Amino acid sequence: MATTTTAPHCLYQLGGTAAAESTRMQSAIFCKKKSSKTAFEETKQGFVDYDRGQHDVSDRLSGLRKDDIPGRYRVRVAGDRFQRDWTVSEVVDQVLALTPRDDIDGLLNRWVGRFARKNFPYLIRELTQRGSIEHCIAVFRWMKNQKNYCARNDIYNMMIRLHARHNRTDQARGLFFEMQEWRCKPDAETYNALINAHGRAGQWRWAMNIMDDMLRAAIPPSRSTYNNLINACGSSGNWKEALNVCKKMTDNGVGPDLVTHNIVLSAFKSGAQYSKALSYFELMKGTHIRPDTTTLNIIIHCLVKLQQYDKAIDIFNSMRKNKSDCRPDVVTFTSIIHLYSTCGQVENCVAAFNMMLAEGLKPNTISYNSLIGAYAACGMDKEALVVFNEIKQNGFRPDIVSYTSLLNAYGRSQKPQKAREIFAMIKKNRLKPNIVTYNALIDAYGSNGLLAEAIEILREMEQDGIYPNVVSICTLLAACGQCSQKVKIDTILSAAEMRGIKLNTVAYNSAIGAYMNVGKYDKAVGLYKSMRKKNIKPDSVTCTVLISGCCNMSKYSEALVFMEEMMHLRLPLTKEVYSSAICAYSKLGQVIEAESTFNLMKSSGCYPDVVAYTAMLDAYNAGENWEKAYALFEEMEVNGIKLDTIACAALMRAFNKGGQPGRVLSLAESMREKDIPFSDTIYFEMVSACSLLHDWRTAVDIMKYIEPSLPVISSGCLNLFLKFLGKSGKIETMLKLFYKMLASGADINLNTYSVILKTLLSSGNWRKYLEVLQWMEDSGIQPSNEMYHDISSYSQRCVGAENAAVVKERLESVKGKSRERISPSQSRESTALSSPLFSN
Repeated sequence: MATTTTAPHCLYQLGGTAAAESTRMQSAIFCKKKSSKTAFEETKQGFVDYDRGQHDVSDRLSGLRKDDIPGRYRVRVAGDRFQRDWTVSEVVDQVLALTPRDDIDGLLNRWVGRFARKNFPYLIRELTQRGSIEHCIAVFRWMKNQKNYCARNDIYNMMIRLHARHNRTDQARGLFFEMQEWRCKPDAETYNALINAHGRAGQWRWAMNIMDDMLRAAIPPSRSTYNNLINACGSSGNWKEALNVCKKMTDNGVGPDLVTHNIVLSAFKSGAQYSKALSYFELMKGTHIRPDTTTLNIIIHCLVKLQQYDKAIDIFNSMRKNKSDCRPDVVTFTSIIHLYSTCGQVENCVAAFNMMLAEGLKPNTISYNSLIGAYAACGMDKEALVVFNEIKQNGFRPDIVSYTSLLNAYGRSQKPQKAREIFAMIKKNRLKPNIVTYNALIDAYGSNGLLAEAIEILREMEQDGIYPNVVSICTLLAACGQCSQKVKIDTILSAAEMRGIKLNTVAYNSAIGAYMNVGKYDKAVGLYKSMRKKNIKPDSVTCTVLISGCCNMSKYSEALVFMEEMMHLRLPLTKEVYSSAICAYSKLGQVIEAESTFNLMKSSGCYPDVVAYTAMLDAYNAGENWEKAYALFEEMEVNGIKLDTIACAALMRAFNKGGQPGRVLSLAESMREKDIPFSDTIYFEMVSACSLLHDWRTAVDIMKYIEPSLPVISSGCLNLFLKFLGKSGKIETMLKLFYKMLASGADINLNTYSVILKTLLSSGNWRKYLEVLQWMEDSGIQPSNEMYHDISSYSQRCVGAENAAVVKERLESVKGKSRERISPSQSRESTALSSPLFSN
């Protein structure tokens, strides 16, 4: 029987012309009659709207039409006005325009092409490519009810792959058994699709069993089969099994290709075997297979995890340089943004994001989330909110990671109430908070000292059916340490035990640190012993917390014991550990041991920072090794160590004690140039240097810098300054400073008045001496017996009989007022002590 066919046609639409704004011009070109072979050739259809800047290009498939079906069916549909001679692509459009609950069967029963069963595989193919599984299931169910339907392997294979993409493993396996009931023998593609379905669900053992069934059916596995099986093992984190399959693949004469290598690298990545991934990549270079963008993206991810940031950046730069080979994609730029975020370089994160836009790549939600996370880590909540709003402006929907990152940004910027508002917004937008979200909210309250609210969030989490994990406990323990809540630490540890949460090394570190922060040394050590007893291996952070805590509590011998234990466990020593050990040796007067530890620090490749240098300076100061302290200062300058206030104070102390006070003033000038803040100790050493140099002019200049900070400067420093001015003969300057101290509310004690009085008496200003004594009485400070004795002796020797009588009368007046302010018993004691001083 002859069939008539129409030639394939090409449809191209142009829109936006001035002559036809509301209609779109169509042009159809028809050629000869088409054969059944050309009926299933895809053609391109394009649409362009120049006014709106829109365009679209799609593949269209005609299929067998009314003229191609058998004559008995043409007669049947000829008089039916409801029958439509649609193309296959038009049927797909019509089906997808309906919801799965609509009458899809009624629509398909109006299609003339249903009488040509050759259309069925192409109909299913187009639907599965669109990815709408519910529509595909409805069409497939309708198709099986057609009288001219014949079960085919390719249709079942497409349906199994579609179920695999939607993680419907059981349904995919059901189709596998169903096709055999329809007498369709599974082929290699069928097994590949089924292995892929189980691999996506993480059921690698099922995938291995299917591979065995395939071999028993005498179907030789292809490279795709092995790749799917390797992916099934690797996506589950079972990288060892993935390697075994890869070896079996090579032994069976099926060589790996680039996809195989990428899957193996991805298996190492999923199993957190980052070093093995890099080693495998080096072996891969020895083959003739060139890596692609996916390969390099995996390697960049592994390098970031291993903190080899420079190598990751080098690969990224090489990808940008050789764009023709491996062009960076959105995943590449997202990994680089995450890299800079890990390093705390927000500016580079923004630069990488802008570079991605400049390359013409469209960021996805993950890219935006990475940038928000970078801002959140630095507490830049305003910038994070701007990026969060950009997600919605660019047509994306923020996911739970977006909201959690923004919530974390408000928590880091000390705005827990704002974080709570974001949490409420999550529920309002019908997203379910996960445990990471709750932990971020707990940290937002806990890190800002709101421990009660943080614990309340923990209860709320449990009420919502999300059980806390060890991260929740760590967050609360860290909050307890900040808030100095010893009782709460015990309560949280008990709550973790009741809920069956096993503490890991990080949790123990948080608990030990919390106990150390509240000064509970015994509790911290007890927890450390419990940790060792449960065979939980401590890490560098554990020992760092213990050693630093011991030094803060002046338990230097205990700190050194933990240092030795850390070395016995062969744990890597951190800068904090070295610095704490040097400090402990310094406080114990063991300069040689401190110097040995400092040299060990340098030889081990752990370059000393300003804290380590300061600890070593203190050790040299304690051992009075001034020359070594000077040499250490020169070493700091050579190594470019940026000085801070504490380091400068240690250096000044060494200069003063070593007889080089001039270098103290030079260092102070350098501090001003570098905007290093001055402290009490700095001012004290500067005044001491001026005293040693007898440089009262510089001391007067120093007073100008001291005046704004008088209320917060220690009394010892101010007393030294007053004493130096008095010795220099600058009585008026000394008194001016003293008046300013009184006016500013600075700490003025008995020693301060003693310095003033001795200076006044040495200069012969006995009248001012009596006046200052009166000030002492008025301020509620009881003058000492020595002060009375000094002025009494001086009056008898130096002021003459007449003035001596005046002094005695004034002293009696001052003492009388003093007796009125104290109790009778104190008055009798004071009289007994002071009466011999005034007897003639």
